[in-house]
Amino acid sequence: MSESPPTTPVCYRHPGRETYVRCTRCDRPICPDCMREASVGHQCPECVDEGRRSVRPARTAFGGGAAGRHGYVTRVLIALNVLMMILSIASDRGGDAAAGGAGFGGLLGGSTPLTDWGSVLGQALFPDGSVHGIAHGEWYRLITALFLHYGVVHLLLNMWALWVLGRSLEANLGPLRFLALYLIAGLGGNVAAYLFSPENAATAGASASTFGLFAALIVIERRMGRDVSSVLPVLVINLVFTLTVPGISIPGHLGGLVVGGALALVLAYAPRSRRGLFQLAGGAILVVALLGLVLVRTAMLVG
Repeated sequence: MSESPPTTPVCYRHPGRETYVRCTRCDRPICPDCMREASVGHQCPECVDEGRRSVRPARTAFGGGAAGRHGYVTRVLIALNVLMMILSIASDRGGDAAAGGAGFGGLLGGSTPLTDWGSVLGQALFPDGSVHGIAHGEWYRLITALFLHYGVVHLLLNMWALWVLGRSLEANLGPLRFLALYLIAGLGGNVAAYLFSPENAATAGASASTFGLFAALIVIERRMGRDVSSVLPVLVINLVFTLTVPGISIPGHLGGLVVGGALALVLAYAPRSRRGLFQLAGGAILVVALLGLVLVRTAMLVG
């Protein structure tokens, strides 16, 4: 009896296609449409998917997600600030703040009904006879004030700083850690404004957060062994403006600087073995301490 001729292998996913190429992982025959480039040879789609599931996602040097290099959080924060500026302008129907403030067609200074509602304010008597402020339960002001600005120029200056500082920090820290830094630094600045400003003085703006980003950038860059000589002069100039230009919240800026720097130290120097837990605990301790200071200040104002 004559032996039957050997059969040609066919692709395991496309039985009608003959092939002599095999997956380097599972050794199943694969046709050109099913080939996936690998470090050695080719793999089938199932082995590629299995390999992806077994590979840990790329992380930054500080434990954050690699998606931070796209700057999505920075862009969303800027968009949110711009949106709030538009709403602030719209809230001032018939007022003198044509562009969200006073002077130069509303480009400078001035308040709107929205900034009156959301700015950092200890306590004040409003024209309608009502009393408002953080001391009277409006704690939301500690966050909403981060996204409100007195005029377009105020907004543009802060958004420029956020764009320059935010992309670098988000790339190094990852989206979630960067967002936590932005919010906690801003909270720190607003709490400082509540503690040390006159009780009827209103403050708002992203400056508390951006000052925190300045401090964080210096800490992070130094931790990575990079030169920060180009950052320090810019920070010094901003501090000089803060201390000399009337109408700027000195406690807010310095509070954001200190809290942002403190959180950056936690993020940068957390022990690698339990980095995520250490960073989370450090951030939580800062938030609890800030809220405790708010309680103390409130007791002083209403007690």
